[in-house]
Amino acid sequence: MKTVAALLLLAAVGTAAAAPVDHRFRGYAYDLKTGKYLYTEVHRQKLDGTRWIDGTINYFDPAGNKIAAKTLDLTKDPLIPVFKLEIFKEHYVEAITDVEADRYTMLKTSDGKTQTKVITKTPGMGADSGFHSAIVASFDKLEAGETMKFQFGVAGQLDTYSFRCRKVGDTTFEGKPAIKLLVEPDSLLRLFVDRLDLTYEVKTRYLLEYRGVSNMHDPATGKAYNVRIVYTDTPPKDAPANLPPLE
Repeated sequence: MKTVAALLLLAAVGTAAAAPVDHRFRGYAYDLKTGKYLYTEVHRQKLDGTRWIDGTINYFDPAGNKIAAKTLDLTKDPLIPVFKLEIFKEHYVEAITDVEADRYTMLKTSDGKTQTKVITKTPGMGADSGFHSAIVASFDKLEAGETMKFQFGVAGQLDTYSFRCRKVGDTTFEGKPAIKLLVEPDSLLRLFVDRLDLTYEVKTRYLLEYRGVSNMHDPATGKAYNVRIVYTDTPPKDAPANLPPLE
């Protein structure tokens, strides 16, 4: 079964900025078991202080072909973005099409069929890439060892789920002090789906590494990849030579 939490976090990597900035960076995705290079993410984020305002994520295969794209707008709710993810060859779309004070609407198009669902908002509820904003907002508590519990919507599943996040260790990543976080369903669902393992830099609250189920699919099977994604300042040595530009 596909890990629903993965859809919340992928492309939700940001930073705490002192002033409005246009932040651009790449993510480098590998098959979690084999280490094979799978795809490159190109992120653009508009940040106002610690708040993520909007952004785009474009996905490229190792040959440099654009395979998917995502747009996000968090101006209405920092935890629930209006967004659209499209995987081109599959004609697959998932989205949140509108966000109101008391509800939001999910959409999914797969196998030629489009479905929608209206979700009633509850206090503190989030969805999709708002997952990262929730972690940043609770970062000090997580670093101190508290467990964060939250209700999040997953457009790819047209449903909401309860999750929990907790610190499982201190570490360093490329010489930077960091913490390891574990994210899993806060229910018996965790017995049937994969966990997410995250590494966050302490100083900037960047996501440095993600391990779990991808929102990109293996074209040979149609199933989601299990991936390790690193967000590094310098491209890994085994990254493709023709990396897409930061635009």
